Amino acid sequence: MLALLPRLRRFATGLARDAARADDLCQMTVERALRSRQQWQPGSRMDSWMYRIMRNLWIDEARAETRRGQTFVDEDAGLAVGADGGQEARAVLSDIDRAMARLPDEQREAVLLVMVEGWSYKEAAEIVGCPVGTLNSRLVRGRDALLAMLDDGQ
Repeated sequence: MLALLPRLRRFATGLARDAARADDLCQMTVERALRSRQQWQPGSRMDSWMYRIMRNLWIDEARAETRRGQTFVDEDAGLAVGADGGQEARAVLSDIDRAMARLPDEQREAVLLVMVEGWSYKEAAEIVGCPVGTLNSRLVRGRDALLAMLDDGQ
């Protein structure tokens, strides 16, 4: 489980678009996984099990926020996520982060799982809980939207 934390945090940061909220999401995921460890099937993949836990927690949190009438953090709060290079690298990452934040949740999720985390289409579809064709459609639309936003300089 410890070896998964960097990947889980990266996914959480992509979902939450805020480092503090991503840390909270990671903590909740680990807590839920430890409490529910008897539900994990030995021999099955722990990583996809934990990604599904994180995704479900994120959905629950987003719904709760909506009900409370709160909004997501400003997109500028996530501009420096993952930026450890020079100014040019930070500028490119800022553009990508801003474009990712503008994608609809389902498309952003597909892009994060397949293009950032490296999951296969089938694995990502299982994590999200949709047919592979649906995930593929979300990924194509998300990728095309990202490319269009980055080409326009938005």
